[in-house]
Amino acid sequence: MRRALDEARAAAADGEVPVGALVMRGGEMLAVARNRMRYSQDPTAHAEMTALRSAAAAIGSDRLDGCDLWVTLEPCAMCAGAIALARISRLYFGATDPKRGAVVSGVRLFAQPTCHHAPEVYPGIGEDEAGEMLRAFFRERR
Repeated sequence: MRRALDEARAAAADGEVPVGALVMRGGEMLAVARNRMRYSQDPTAHAEMTALRSAAAAIGSDRLDGCDLWVTLEPCAMCAGAIALARISRLYFGATDPKRGAVVSGVRLFAQPTCHHAPEVYPGIGEDEAGEMLRAFFRERR
């Protein structure tokens, strides 16, 4: 999670919402990413989406079986859907997102009967640091 938090800090320094993510498989880091929506002018350039794309390219497959995703913030519905489609094995995340989260908050996508794949979910890892980073980012902008 430390590396994901570092990416979140870099995102904040770039004026992006501070979220960082990485994909691991068997102790190997396949991809690391941060939010880049403003930079790329792409509303889908969430840290998770970018990390999933990079990991899939790295292994040459759209299926990320056996891979773990680490992210500093609870994924939104778009990202949770992509996590399911990619067949991520384990999801570790920091802060919950009561407004936009879709894993343990909101729609709880992985608990829906229409969700064909649900990763093991481990919330709250680095939650204090990730949450404070997000609060500070938005405090500065209000």
